[in-house]
Amino acid sequence: MKETASAPVFRAALIGDLVGSRDAADRQALHTRLSRALAAVQQQLPSLDPPVIQAGDEVQCSYATVGEALHAGFLLRILLAPEADIRFGVGWGRVEVLDAQRRTQDGPAWWQARAAIDTVEARAQHPGTRYARFCYRSAPDGSGPTEAAVEAALLCRDHLMGSLDTRSMRILGGLVAGRSKTEIGRAEKISTSAVSQRTQRDGLDVIVAASAMLREVR
Repeated sequence: MKETASAPVFRAALIGDLVGSRDAADRQALHTRLSRALAAVQQQLPSLDPPVIQAGDEVQCSYATVGEALHAGFLLRILLAPEADIRFGVGWGRVEVLDAQRRTQDGPAWWQARAAIDTVEARAQHPGTRYARFCYRSAPDGSGPTEAAVEAALLCRDHLMGSLDTRSMRILGGLVAGRSKTEIGRAEKISTSAVSQRTQRDGLDVIVAASAMLREVR
């Protein structure tokens, strides 16, 4: 969607930040993986403005709803795993396009997204919330989806996903992509029964269902 300078509108701003990217052995390969994952997400769920990768491996884009922003982040996290991990801040509020050519935006939505990603980074420093990867902040005036309800769902989903091993994360990715357990089993070289057992044990169907519900948040 082409940006033009305009009056402020309400949007869900999304900021993503790769975890530990400075310590990556091959930063070029990591950047390439991020770029490809972003392109794949854009095909499935286009943002209102093209995603921009800033210095420090930070991603910025915006969506019409909080649910779409959360789901885009969820898809991106799955596509990057297990080689890379990423945290997200989502903020709802007004966005003003200051310069269409340079894609310069400003407004409370971005301020709230920044506050959210700072919060999730702080949470990850504590043992009890070390798996935190998403945080949401409503508009400063309190408008937008209820913050507490969305945050509760995100914290629970983050904990479930943070507890997954590499194979279960791949299986989750297959389920989200709509592949059958039989197809996933063939790819993993395990039985359909083994896929089902992992799905039940690790709560993968719960993660898929919760993510579908979060996508509908308006």
